[in-house]
Amino acid sequence: MKNSRDNQLSDRRAAAAEAKAALLKAYHAARISDEPARAARQAERASIVAAREERRLERARVKLEQQARAEVEAAELQAAAHAAALAEAEAHEKAEKERVARVIKDEAARKAARDLRYANRKARRT
Repeated sequence: MKNSRDNQLSDRRAAAAEAKAALLKAYHAARISDEPARAARQAERASIVAAREERRLERARVKLEQQARAEVEAAELQAAAHAAALAEAEAHEKAEKERVARVIKDEAARKAARDLRYANRKARRT
């Protein structure tokens, strides 16, 4: 009988120590027998970590390339908008100059017509 009532304290302590030693021996035996599998799992985890890091670096590189492409496109759009604004300003300025020239020409034609009427009137009076 394992747990008899007449165990003394020293017997119980010895049994506990033996049980503890047996557990420790079983733990060490299991650890030694599991060593190759543990090393394989650890190597697999390391390869997974390395692959994960490689994928992270690839995502970062792609993200940087996309960001650079977006910056280039934004610069091109800004340059195109600036060129369009300049062209519009030049066209507006040219239209304004043409309008002013037309107004001056019309004014000169009116003045010439008025001067002709005045000269004709003078000619009839004399």
